[in-house]
Amino acid sequence: MADYTAPTWDLQFALESLADIATIGSWEAFEGFDAEMVEPVLSEAARFIEDTVAPLNRTGDTVGATWNDDHTVTSAPGFADAYAAYVASGWGAVPFDPAYGGGGFPWSVALALQEMLNSASMAFALCPLLTQGGIDLLSHHGSETQRETWLPKLVSGEWSATMNLTEPDAGSDVGALRTKAERQADGTYRITGQKIFITYGEHDLTDNIVHLVLARTPDAPPGTKGISTFIVPKYLLDDDGHPTIKNDVTCSSIEHKLGIHGSPTCVLQFGDEGGAVGELIGEENRGMSYMFTMMNNARLSVGTQGVAIAERAYQDAVDYSVERKQGRALDAAPGTSSPIIEHADVRRMLMTMRAYIEAMRGVAILDAAAVDAEGNHPTEDGRIAGGERAALLTPITKSWCTDIGCEITSIAVQVHGGMGFVEETGVAQHFRDARINPIYEGTNGIQALDLLGRKLPMRGGEAFADLVADIERTASEAGSIDDLKASADLLSDAVATARRCGELLMSRMSSGEMRDAFAAATPFINLMGHVCGAWALVREATTAAGRIAAGDDDPRLARKIVTTNFYCEQLLPKALSYVPAIEASGDALFAIDDEGFVSA
Repeated sequence: MADYTAPTWDLQFALESLADIATIGSWEAFEGFDAEMVEPVLSEAARFIEDTVAPLNRTGDTVGATWNDDHTVTSAPGFADAYAAYVASGWGAVPFDPAYGGGGFPWSVALALQEMLNSASMAFALCPLLTQGGIDLLSHHGSETQRETWLPKLVSGEWSATMNLTEPDAGSDVGALRTKAERQADGTYRITGQKIFITYGEHDLTDNIVHLVLARTPDAPPGTKGISTFIVPKYLLDDDGHPTIKNDVTCSSIEHKLGIHGSPTCVLQFGDEGGAVGELIGEENRGMSYMFTMMNNARLSVGTQGVAIAERAYQDAVDYSVERKQGRALDAAPGTSSPIIEHADVRRMLMTMRAYIEAMRGVAILDAAAVDAEGNHPTEDGRIAGGERAALLTPITKSWCTDIGCEITSIAVQVHGGMGFVEETGVAQHFRDARINPIYEGTNGIQALDLLGRKLPMRGGEAFADLVADIERTASEAGSIDDLKASADLLSDAVATARRCGELLMSRMSSGEMRDAFAAATPFINLMGHVCGAWALVREATTAAGRIAAGDDDPRLARKIVTTNFYCEQLLPKALSYVPAIEASGDALFAIDDEGFVSA
């Protein structure tokens, strides 16, 4: 496995050309931030991540986290020291409120840091990822006392947070959960029940773990309307605010998984000895909406994990293709054994990986910029527009980037040939690690249904129309640049197709043809992912062309244009392949009855 090198130039270029980080940095909410900080922050974070975190990736996989007989979990060798260094360096605090010890940076910059951390070790990065989601939930919905009590230590990373939704009989159907919350005279609640698949639900990296738990009060209505959210810490705080009192929360086991072995995925028991002490967040029966604040934050981050693991796999594939000699390249002298990077098929694989990664990165940065606008734009109209754009892009980022991330890690195995199929090279780990991303934080099928059923109809379809219009505008601007005209034309055709398909599906839903509409959800989100990826790349290439015209001779700018043209010519046409499935009825999906699937 090759060393990891953070793609700081491409991240900075995306922040400048897609997020317009200079404008975001001028907003009052980010008065302590200046766009000039981006380059040194990315460079310094890259140094720390490359030197301290990336070397742990292999050990995290081969040794992993260990569950002990006393119900504790021991992290993989090196994780605890690296996490302590991460906390001491302050990287986890970068995007949060300075009032609680945060750096006050835009979320766009934080997402760039997240990508680097996840490329270095996705298993390690999952701990701060969940903590960030918990900070977001408490920042929006916690009381002033709760924020003052919990946020400083969460922002610093001295404590971590978890998301406790899933139960044995309540996975994607969260409304089926059974965990109970009994009110107590002192205003607290006693929590009893079991939660599964809890990332970093138990570990030895922090002094406390702040579990955010979904549960039902005795008189709660059924389904998602009867869910409340509670703070249930591993250790209750004493009168001095120190975590010294063990709560009634136990890790009964950790899962043996396909990948991310360094991240403990826990089964947690609440209340085996009378009830874990919980503190209600906000109001009873509003917990699902509160948790979605954390969930949406996590979905953007998981989409970024798809980019990150693809980047690490790509770097390994490039390094191997340069070193591995096999066969004679077309232009090589007879008897020559050429590096496989000189063969056309290997170059196709590498270009496919590169183009998809830069497209996915662009979509994620556009999404993060919309999140920044939603919460911090100086005008109400700007905040509304940012919220709508984030609502549209988040399911696309989560679904498309994680699906393509799996595809790219598979291509990396293919580049390695037989050596990719054995564990020795380490590339198989990326393939295994990536596979969770399309599943957790809402499966990609749920993301497709969310885009179709909730996001597409926003404002009578006008939010979608605004997105399409922005993509059309990019295609029009690029059409005047000689080196981008062909790509601009292809993007124009693809976005016109996206508009037509979106309007068709909205028409079906409005007329009650729900089976036909929902049958098209996954093909439609895949179409939108490819189109939005092209949009991001063409925007970046337009910026690159402008800099070249102004005299900038950085070769990376010319490579950005080449990568964009490759994507639009050879990958964007996949968007059109989804159209027949979108236009078809859903009858074929239901023509075979349930018994027909299980019988010969």
